[in-house]
Amino acid sequence: MNVLVSACLMGFGCRYDGGVRRLSCLDALGERHVLIPVCPEVMGGLPTPRSPAERVGERVRNCEGADVTAAFFAGASAALELAQREGCRCALLKERSPSCGSSVIYDGSFTGKRIPGEGVTAELLRCSGIAVFSENQLEELLAWIAAQES
Repeated sequence: MNVLVSACLMGFGCRYDGGVRRLSCLDALGERHVLIPVCPEVMGGLPTPRSPAERVGERVRNCEGADVTAAFFAGASAALELAQREGCRCALLKERSPSCGSSVIYDGSFTGKRIPGEGVTAELLRCSGIAVFSENQLEELLAWIAAQES
């Protein structure tokens, strides 16, 4: 099965600060499945590094107050297109990201406060029928894949 995965979790330096959050457990997942890296923010035209951004409702603003919503939505569309082209039925995305957060995002105040919510890409993928999991839900992802394969 092809699995769409946040590129930063795979070791690509595409996070807003240029860093990574590589998950070593992806090595085992990659032995059985094809992992398709995706960074919606880069795909939407944002540079690395870039100013931190947070989602509030349908808008995304960076810490300087610039509206970067268009780039986030363009990246989400590109990520969906990639997922569909590669036949991905599920995605493993970076929690808390304004693009990829699947259940928790920052509240838009740039104070570190977390709230329930989805990033732009996670929301679009889920609404398009792709199962979305965070790096905190690896067991659930593996169970979902096993159920799909049986």
